[in-house]
Amino acid sequence: MPASFGARLRAAREARGFDIESCGQALRLPVRVLRQLESGDYSGIDYQVYLGGYLTKYGRHLGVDEAAIQDELRSLRPAEPTLVATGGISHSRYLIERYARAATYVVLTAAIVVPTIWLGVRGTLDRDVSHLAPLDAAPVAQNDVPATSASVSMSPEAAQLAQASTAPAAPAPSAVQREQEQQPLMASMTPFSALSNSDAAQSPRSEPEASTSVGSGEHSLAISVPSASWVEVTNQDGTRLEYGLLAAGTSKTYRSDKPLVVRIGNANGAQVMVDGRPVELDGFRRANVAHFKVEMRDGKAVPSGA
Repeated sequence: MPASFGARLRAAREARGFDIESCGQALRLPVRVLRQLESGDYSGIDYQVYLGGYLTKYGRHLGVDEAAIQDELRSLRPAEPTLVATGGISHSRYLIERYARAATYVVLTAAIVVPTIWLGVRGTLDRDVSHLAPLDAAPVAQNDVPATSASVSMSPEAAQLAQASTAPAAPAPSAVQREQEQQPLMASMTPFSALSNSDAAQSPRSEPEASTSVGSGEHSLAISVPSASWVEVTNQDGTRLEYGLLAAGTSKTYRSDKPLVVRIGNANGAQVMVDGRPVELDGFRRANVAHFKVEMRDGKAVPSGA
């Protein structure tokens, strides 16, 4: 009876004069594992991961034949189960089951997409392109009226006179309407719309307010606007002396002993005076809106940037 692989390992170690402790130190393996390998007791060692490595490393260290090592590893490898066919299937059925789902998706997509495309194309082609005309062409109603025998026999001048007599006479545009059509569109950054000459002629103009005085104090701020302007005058404590739209030609005077904050919309042509001295608004105007302060310095009212 041939000796076991563990016995061959022990005999090879003793033949070389190695003790099991020195082999464990050289291979960095526990002495307990080496004793199990020599005794053939592989219990407690992971079969799949470590046992094959332990046997190979220990056998090569002791000079055991490589063929014997591989035979031992094959004997420890578990036998693979044999595959058994439980039933057969035809090749055609296999193909049908494999491509049935894809074919279903293709059929459903074709059933939805193709009619949609067909209806869209047919609806476009069925349009009567004969009724399409440029914007500057004559009205369709005039083109579709059939010519009578009388109109055929008439001369062009007579036909025009007959058509003019049958068609309702359009009212002639007034001078105001013609002026409105020729008036260009205008845009403005101001919070009110500019009035055209025709609108000014049609709408009643409000009477300009007379010069009035608001507030009390030693210093004065006078504002005169030639056209409608939005004006806001605020005191230092937040009290508003003016907040609203002043009509064209309005002049107002605001009196206060405290600093004022002034905003004037549509500032073109507006005139401002502080204690009787004119103020140049060009340095305080942005996008036709003037914004400045009236500060008190050494007992004098002086305009400055806001």
